[in-house]
Amino acid sequence: MRSTGERSLTIVRVPRRGIQLWIRTSAAILLGGAAAAQTVPQSAQTLLDRAVASFAAGRVAQSVTEFDDLVRLVPGNAPYLWQRGIAQYYAGRFHECRAQFESHRTVNPDDVENAAWHFLCVARGESVAAARRALLPVGPDGRVPMREIYQMFRGVLGPDQVMTAAGPRPDGQFYAHLYVGLYLEAVGDRARALEHLQSAADRRYASVGGYMHMVAGVHLALLQSAR
Repeated sequence: MRSTGERSLTIVRVPRRGIQLWIRTSAAILLGGAAAAQTVPQSAQTLLDRAVASFAAGRVAQSVTEFDDLVRLVPGNAPYLWQRGIAQYYAGRFHECRAQFESHRTVNPDDVENAAWHFLCVARGESVAAARRALLPVGPDGRVPMREIYQMFRGVLGPDQVMTAAGPRPDGQFYAHLYVGLYLEAVGDRARALEHLQSAADRRYASVGGYMHMVAGVHLALLQSAR
């Protein structure tokens, strides 16, 4: 997911190595000046650290609780916390994660990943058909292959076309594998989904995938534990 750049809680992304993940986070509130940031409780830092660390360790329900505590502490930042929506998805709180991504669109309207996660929440909470009807509009997300990923979730392009559009760059390959895998799982093709999610979670993509590479690792671990 892309950072919105201002008024947000930000996470500094670091590589994931195997099962162990070292995440450094910052709860700096980017309000345009240090004086404004000082109005945010220091405990927001601790809550954000805990929520991300819990998610990285696979404690998704605990992570959601900690993100909820963070929102109660700094409610004005709730729309920026797309990480919360992802945790809600894995905790099975599909109505809430749908609402989180709809809220995030108000501060980050161009992001294809936000629309993709909204689709996933609706697909799990209702149906793939409902998710396609409710697919959020997006603006100009120029990252490769985000345009094709969006068309895949619309039902216009297939996964193979997304992989072709990804090209040879590692970042394009990572995002193609991740979102093709998530999409295939949503539409019921779990075998092919697992292949792509295994690729997305590979450590060679740690430096380009950042937080989303960690998400791929958590998703893969949950899939494998359910087998």
